[in-house]
Amino acid sequence: MNKYMTIHIKVAELMGRHRMTQKRLSEETGIRPGTASKLWHGTVKRLEIDHLDKLCKTLDCQPGDLFEYVPDE
Repeated sequence: MNKYMTIHIKVAELMGRHRMTQKRLSEETGIRPGTASKLWHGTVKRLEIDHLDKLCKTLDCQPGDLFEYVPDE
């Protein structure tokens, strides 16, 4: 992870709760497999609003559940 990044992406955690693979996330949301992988690894640099909407619908969560702000030390 980038040492300057203060937003942690928690998609992998939510996918684990739903026992969902990256492939299934991609299929259910229409998000490209490469982007689904970046979301899972927490390396995605930007996120489209429609992707956020699809993730929330598929993972049954709120946008705030997908991210965590961690202040710089």
